[in-house]
Amino acid sequence: MDTLLSLRVLAAVAEHKSFSAVAERMNLSPAMTTKHVQHVETRIGARLLNRNSRNVSLTEAGAQYLMAVHPLLEGLEEAETQLSNDTVAPRGTLKISMPVWMSNPVFAKILAAYQRENPHVAFDIDVSGRKINIVEEGFDLALRVTAALDEGLIARKLTEVTFQLVAAPAFLDQVSRPLTVGDLSGAPMLAYSQVAADGRIRFGGENGVDVKLKPVLVSGNESLLHFSALAGMGYAMLPNWVTQDDLAAGNLELVLPEIEWPRLHVNAIYADRSYLPAKVRSFLDFLAGPQGLK
Repeated sequence: MDTLLSLRVLAAVAEHKSFSAVAERMNLSPAMTTKHVQHVETRIGARLLNRNSRNVSLTEAGAQYLMAVHPLLEGLEEAETQLSNDTVAPRGTLKISMPVWMSNPVFAKILAAYQRENPHVAFDIDVSGRKINIVEEGFDLALRVTAALDEGLIARKLTEVTFQLVAAPAFLDQVSRPLTVGDLSGAPMLAYSQVAADGRIRFGGENGVDVKLKPVLVSGNESLLHFSALAGMGYAMLPNWVTQDDLAAGNLELVLPEIEWPRLHVNAIYADRSYLPAKVRSFLDFLAGPQGLK
């Protein structure tokens, strides 16, 4: 049996989570599609897919195996393209996960500018804010503000973002503007569930002061926190990318502007591999370049 074809069938079944869909897509019978997957499992000596009448998913061994195999298959596809077209141009669908707050006009313009230069690349972008498994779910990369990485992943620093405490002028007129960090103790807080669900914020860097605010809204959706801050519901710690226009327009105010606010790295996170597909490599270079994230 053609082992290379079997590997391609396995990767396709893992991506589409369906034997029948892959059989039709690759012009194979359902029985032959199953035999190709079994052929790989026999060679490896491990079960790579969990399957029943309704669902198909990768086993832990399957996820590890495909992490190693995907770069080889993608490299082969691009090598074949190079031989036929004398060049490897970025092409295909770029599947990205990113935080909700990056769903804004600035990032949309970046996507449009990249796509104009690379018309054969399409985007499939998840902005749910949920924790993903990059390899198992078939993501090419994730954009995150985090230093914590799962095993087998690497991060490339792209830019920095500052998180600032903001509030609506009408809200501050009502509660009075804080003069010190201590004035914020017990104040209404719009809390980001993945960072400060309990309302605790550190001011002044690593050696700063912890202050406990009172969460009146907890959410993992930064857009909801932003809109609630505009509505005068409480204080919110938000990225400067989200608030800069509202601060300039006077719709929000920066609270305690003399405070040293945390500057965090925006990282592109992707599977550790010796070969990156052209679509991934070119998009990373674009994000890090003059037209990208600043």
